[in-house]
Amino acid sequence: MPDKKYTTFKEFYPFYLSQHKNKTCRLLHIIGTTIIVFIVTYALISQRYLLLWLMPIVGYGFAWVGHFFFEKNRPATFTYPLYSLIGDWVMWWQTITFTLKK
Repeated sequence: MPDKKYTTFKEFYPFYLSQHKNKTCRLLHIIGTTIIVFIVTYALISQRYLLLWLMPIVGYGFAWVGHFFFEKNRPATFTYPLYSLIGDWVMWWQTITFTLKK
């Protein structure tokens, strides 16, 4: 974890990306976040709102497997939960739009 205390997402995001250098870890984040998009879409369309409880299981499940087994670091979400959540969505969007700088 960083010694620095981040007070804005703009200064946090480069650190966030530095914690996701491993391609498998990053891929697992993208897969988990994409599944969340499908869960939310399906739950809203079908009005099966209890399915929304799967979101943290899927999202954190894929991400934590990536961190613990491939990246071999501690997820930033333990220290910066909100910034990490935002970072995951920004990284996901930048990945699917091919605008993520490596």
